[in-house]
Amino acid sequence: MSRAEMDARGWTELDVLLITGDAYVDHPSFGAAMIGRVLEAEGLRVGIVAQPDWRSSAAIEVMGRPRLFCGVTAGNLDSMLSNYTAARHRRKEDVYSEDGAPGKRPNHAAVVYAQLCRQAFPGVPVVLGGMEASMRRVVHYDYWEDKLRPSILADAKADLLVYGMGESSVREIAARLRAGDGDLGGIRGTARLLGAKAAAAADFSDAIVLPSWEELQADARHLLRMTRVMEAQQTPYCGKRLVQWHGNRAVLMEPPAFPLPGEAFDALFELPFQRRAHPSYRGPVPGFATIKDSLIVARGCAGGCTFCGLGLHQGKFLSSRSLDSVRQELGRLTEEETFRGTVSDLGGPTANLYGCTNGETEACQRCHRPSCLWPSICPHFEIDEQRGLELLRAARAVPGVKHVFVQSGIRMDVVRRTPEYFRELVQHHVSGHLKVAPEHLHPDVLRRMRKPAVDFPAFVQQFHAESKAAGKEQYLVPYFISSFPGCGEAEMGAVEQYLRKEHWNLQQVQDYIPLPMTAATAMYVTGRDLVSEEPLFVARHAGDRERQKRALRPNPARGRRAAGRALDAVE
Repeated sequence: MSRAEMDARGWTELDVLLITGDAYVDHPSFGAAMIGRVLEAEGLRVGIVAQPDWRSSAAIEVMGRPRLFCGVTAGNLDSMLSNYTAARHRRKEDVYSEDGAPGKRPNHAAVVYAQLCRQAFPGVPVVLGGMEASMRRVVHYDYWEDKLRPSILADAKADLLVYGMGESSVREIAARLRAGDGDLGGIRGTARLLGAKAAAAADFSDAIVLPSWEELQADARHLLRMTRVMEAQQTPYCGKRLVQWHGNRAVLMEPPAFPLPGEAFDALFELPFQRRAHPSYRGPVPGFATIKDSLIVARGCAGGCTFCGLGLHQGKFLSSRSLDSVRQELGRLTEEETFRGTVSDLGGPTANLYGCTNGETEACQRCHRPSCLWPSICPHFEIDEQRGLELLRAARAVPGVKHVFVQSGIRMDVVRRTPEYFRELVQHHVSGHLKVAPEHLHPDVLRRMRKPAVDFPAFVQQFHAESKAAGKEQYLVPYFISSFPGCGEAEMGAVEQYLRKEHWNLQQVQDYIPLPMTAATAMYVTGRDLVSEEPLFVARHAGDRERQKRALRPNPARGRRAAGRALDAVE
């Protein structure tokens, strides 16, 4: 992170400079750290500038001009989500900054950092990555500015954008630049903005043309078709190239990168992560504290929920680590001075999808469905209850580990098919509260969310029966969303009536935020159903949103019986 550290290693220059909107924490849950370690394993000299002062390019010049490229990420979250609440108020804390201090990253951080790189290092390729770049790679709606924006490539003037998790793509980028090949075209999981001459000469006969920037500005309803196409082509097995015109220039997206197979996925967690914040920090990084003693055991999300960007970022095809890999990382964790015997999470996007497989059959590899689990679990989606059980038991058996908890949340529809796993989970791996996400209880809203209409009351009874059998007093932490597209007061009433009937008080609610490029955002912007394109109600105004939040807030009339089942959700 500094010239002094370079000198200590005997480096006269960097090969790659990474700039991130997060504090630098060397842990596999932090994207910049993961990409940095992957490039280091390729024999490259990597520097990281974390949360630079964006008012001057001097802040990113501290280690000099990199030889190969500058990599830019806004951080683990979209910078607008990091900076603003659902009510468009400035957040009082940034959990990915030292001491939680707000204001350390600019709005649209990836754009700002890329422009700094252009100023500081003319001629050095600039590569965007991370969640912000990934989910803004095409024309998208920005909720906080309440307007459509062009592809982030148009604003950032970057040479290339990596979408998805990026390890495979960044290796290929580095290899080509190392070999002196300046052509970065055709790399899976990347997008480029072609100039007018290159776009006019390009052959797009094998690509699907998305609605253009001009068409979307003229009629936002084109967002519905664009979203359906984007979701359908988010498969590396049969997805096509996508093209979106911006005037006489074209954003060209290659098909997604393939999910990492088992050994390659395991190898990521064998990289020499220090599992701590950089020693230059004196205060804690709150976001790191919550995951410091956790392990990532799976990647990808097969759910395809319309409000979530994971399927469009990590992809719907799953990767799970081997038991040996998990045991080895747990062994290293127990050697840490700060480890007190409790593993806070064995997780990923959804904890109980560990060991499940998709993408293995020919039918999977021809499939364009955005979800493997909705409207019902696909027959080609393989649920391996035994592998999940082996993970839990193996983790508990590691010397030095006293407790292993699962905090990532679980799928209720998968629980119904894995009763033994659920029993084991409730008996040994709940820290007093178990996260679960019914999201809503009205069937029309659930359909638009792509959430199964699981019998939530029956699941609650099952959880408490298993807890009682284990001799434990444990509570559920349910996630409910207010103000989702298509949810009016009548639909919200279905949730409110259930809470009143069961005497449940939620301590905090999740007020829906339209995130870039998601299907729910297309419905929010257009006021129309994604599939039928029929008009639907959208709670846009502060009064409408406040009334829906009020339906989920604590109400003395409901009593206090369920206070322990409280939800401390992100707003």
